[in-house]
Amino acid sequence: AEGPRMKLRSVEKVAGWEYLTRYDVKYETPSGGEKVYEMFSRDPDIDSPDKLLHPRTDAVMIIMTDEAREHLLLIREFRLELDREIYGLPAGLIDPGETPEEAARRELKEETGLDIAEIIRVLPPAYSAVGLSNEQCICVFGVAGGSISPCKETGEEITARWYSRDELREMVQRETFGSWAQAYTYRWTIGL
Repeated sequence: AEGPRMKLRSVEKVAGWEYLTRYDVKYETPSGGEKVYEMFSRDPDIDSPDKLLHPRTDAVMIIMTDEAREHLLLIREFRLELDREIYGLPAGLIDPGETPEEAARRELKEETGLDIAEIIRVLPPAYSAVGLSNEQCICVFGVAGGSISPCKETGEEITARWYSRDELREMVQRETFGSWAQAYTYRWTIGL
């Protein structure tokens, strides 16, 4: 049986910027005290506990192999918040009115120059930054083709490349990855 748990009481906007909004999420503890949790959201309009519990889907994560299913597409990207390059999966925000599939096609083209030849699976939304944010992301799996070209987006330094399982087995042990990319890359190298 579950014991008493905290009760969500309110969500208060603290500050807002172009891409992120900071909120205080206030709970009543089982002993009657108050717990305040600081969080960020891409949604600038969370004004009720219900809206917190039913977040919008913000982004897509794009997991692509080549047609032979022998290479995985990764990007090497300079991340401003880290002041360094890391390996990752192509990803991006879903524009208003776009489906996740449309966003995946657009973002893949913008970041890598490649086209999605086949979408194999689209997973339901998952939380992408638990501990900091309520951001939800949809993973789009498929096959991509065409020619890789440099990212043309201003302010984004991205280099895309196809990697074999043999290359990635070593890279995943020594290179700096984003967590989603590291976990998926490791599983892919062992055939899962």
